[in-house]
Amino acid sequence: MRPFLDSSASAKEWPLPAKDLTDLDLFTRGFPHALFTELRRYEGPLFHPATALTPGGEGFWVVSRYRDMVPIARDHVAFSSESGGDREGGGTMIEDLPRAVGVGSVINMMDDPRHRALLRLVAPGLTHAKIAALEPVLAEAARVAVADVLTRGHGDLVKDIAAELPLLAIASLLGIPAQDRHQIFAWINAVLDYADRQLGETSQSSAQAMQQFMAYGQCFVESRRQAPGEDVVSLAVTGELRDGLGRLSPVEQLMVFNVVMVAGLETTRNAIAGGVLAFIECPEQWTRLREERTLINPALEEILRWTSPTPYNRRTATRDVEIGGRLIRRGEKVTLWWASANRDEGFFERPFDFDVGRSINPHLAFGSGGHGCLGAQLARLEMRVVLNALLDHVAGFDLAGDVEWVRSNKHTGIRRMPVRYTPAPSHPIQRNTAAGVSEGSFSSLGST
Repeated sequence: MRPFLDSSASAKEWPLPAKDLTDLDLFTRGFPHALFTELRRYEGPLFHPATALTPGGEGFWVVSRYRDMVPIARDHVAFSSESGGDREGGGTMIEDLPRAVGVGSVINMMDDPRHRALLRLVAPGLTHAKIAALEPVLAEAARVAVADVLTRGHGDLVKDIAAELPLLAIASLLGIPAQDRHQIFAWINAVLDYADRQLGETSQSSAQAMQQFMAYGQCFVESRRQAPGEDVVSLAVTGELRDGLGRLSPVEQLMVFNVVMVAGLETTRNAIAGGVLAFIECPEQWTRLREERTLINPALEEILRWTSPTPYNRRTATRDVEIGGRLIRRGEKVTLWWASANRDEGFFERPFDFDVGRSINPHLAFGSGGHGCLGAQLARLEMRVVLNALLDHVAGFDLAGDVEWVRSNKHTGIRRMPVRYTPAPSHPIQRNTAAGVSEGSFSSLGST
């Protein structure tokens, strides 16, 4: 770990000088819960000084406690998802992004009233009825995927199951051609991969993937302009914002496609994979859930709390604000570490116990306030159908190799997880498929 370079008075507020949250090597074995358990011992937000690895050479505030986090997340006036102070850029990542790239144009880096108006515009593309209509297709696809891995007895859970259902769901909702899905998923993985770079840096592979992904997105947006449907992108292209805010710009239209694809694929995949890993580590909870299937909804919420696929989001202070006895000044960066809040001993009872029967679970896996996850309902459906398929046919799991985590502090992700499966004797596997969903069509979807 590289030492801190900042010796200013503010740097002394950081209680763990050997720990650098911008050093991605700190996140190569999952989220560093032990570190944040230590940070939660201190009152209020803590100032993380700039290091040799910090983008822009600028420190930022770290909020690790639930009770400090929620008021910040809900105050969209004092804490902006776009920018603040005299900044030219901003956004929801530690590094400043320029406005031309997404700040103020992508929905999660946009403030009200435009943020609220964009939500209303695209919401009809993600109605309860539209999402519910996907359930039979996703359920059959999950059954086929589980049947395939049980036939082999082992496999990479991420590639075989966790990555497939989100891809099928998002592609179906948007109308992405089946032959394009594999390539899109590969581009997204490359864009989010930090294996060969540091925060704020771009590698040749990530830059090339982003360029190709954006080019595909522009063609897809244009196809919806020429022949619109009822999907989210069509609504973004053809609709008009309320309150006299006009139509979305071409950049905003493209960003709707980008954020739906990236957020819809990455986060749910990580929740599914991380959830199965939790059951491997706590096999008694899998046995309990198989015996008490009525616990499936609490189990889903516990998986979300436990995995926290998006570990943090950033805000920027628009004015001087005091939080937890600390003065956050106008223009300063503030990072909200949802994964830490979801293990906060001061809020959750037994936060380090994975408990599928947890009855009170107001986790922050989808954030808090007006910037909650647009696809939360869809994510829960995808997780439910996978869990049901596994519960029907799998008695237990074991790791068949090392878990390969994503090298990122923005996504708590698993790239590879070799798993051995123990079939449930009371549920023989049937290889036939329902009409309309063939094994060939499912296996041809993208993989990691």
